[in-house]
Amino acid sequence: MTFRQLIKGSLFHFEELKSAKDTPFWKAIVYLLGLSLLLAIPTVYQAMQVMNQIKADSLEIVEKIPDFKIENGEINTTKPEKGFIYQTDSIILTFDPEGKRTQQDVEKDLIGNYFSIGLLKDQAIVVLPDYGGVSSTIFGDNVLKFSYKREPLKSMTGNNLRNELENLEMPVWTPLVMLLAGVYPSFINLFVTLVFAGIAGMIVAKLRLRRVTFFECFKTIIFCATIPAILATIILLFQPNFDSSLLITFISLFIFFRVTHYFPKIELPTN
Repeated sequence: MTFRQLIKGSLFHFEELKSAKDTPFWKAIVYLLGLSLLLAIPTVYQAMQVMNQIKADSLEIVEKIPDFKIENGEINTTKPEKGFIYQTDSIILTFDPEGKRTQQDVEKDLIGNYFSIGLLKDQAIVVLPDYGGVSSTIFGDNVLKFSYKREPLKSMTGNNLRNELENLEMPVWTPLVMLLAGVYPSFINLFVTLVFAGIAGMIVAKLRLRRVTFFECFKTIIFCATIPAILATIILLFQPNFDSSLLITFISLFIFFRVTHYFPKIELPTN
């Protein structure tokens, strides 16, 4: 059976998936990558939504920042200005030209937001959320510090900051890069999910006296996961916290159990 026929069978004619066990393993893995790519789409969609929200909030915040310039490594406002804290749905900004707040104060502000940003007297601070140590693993710390004595902040002014944010546009290839980056965790998660589903499927197939190996079950399960992967993708677009692994496991096994009827039987010895 051709690859195209297997794809068609995984969507409309489940009985045709009986031939999936004879598919070369590398083709099954390529198909698994395709399903992983599909499941990575909701993550990219959510990330794009977040980035758009952050940009909108940044434009809202920057309008609140008075004119300033950097002199001798410190913020100096054109007119005497008091510091302030401004919060949006995604960002908390501290503007403190008087030097009244510390790094620790800015860190404590990060509650339920994506970023806490502090434009302090002598440095800029960005505090990232630390989800189970992820940001600490990537950056070494979830607090990023930038000195005003170094570029690009050394020449930063209020007008420059506003202009940069107003003209900020994401490159057209950003979604593609994010999609490719999202394939790896999606592939690992789906691979592990289907391995366990394959083990369960093999046990049931053996109980039904079907002659099949684990790798044959695993390859078949991959194609059985087509419809549940599509359903999971649609649900994840609207419910990002949805546990797609359970949905994929149960529906894939349901389809697989139907396919087992077409597997060759184990002939029991007769007396």
